[in-house]
Formats: sequence, C-alpha cells, structure tokens
Amino acid sequence: MKVGVDPSVCEAHGECMSILPEVFDLDDDEVLQIREGELSPEEVPLAERAVASCPMGALRLSP
Repeated sequence: MKVGVDPSVCEAHGECMSILPEVFDLDDDEVLQIREGELSPEEVPLAERAVASCPMGALRLSP
C-alpha cells in the first residue's frame, strides 16, 4: 500500500505529520513531502488514520 497527496488541495495543516512523521514531512517551502515506496504493515493503520484526519481531504491510499 502507498500513500499519495494532491498538492493542489493540501494546505500543510500537519495532522498527518503528527500521526506518522516517518512518512510525512514539510520541506523548506512548507510543501508536504511523502516518503516514497510501500508502507510497512505496521504503518498502514497509522496511514489510514492520517488520511482520515486530513481536513482538506488531500491524502489517499492506493494498493
């Protein structure tokens, strides 16, 4: 499973970073960066929570 972001919708509220900082981070321009690659099985429930917590609905999970 992978996580993605729609940068045109993301407003960098940071909810996802507080839930899963190993995957989500802001760069120097305050643009959300997502670690590439597959999520570990342990990260999937946290990523689901991060996606659900995004106030803008900018995050998505894909197989």
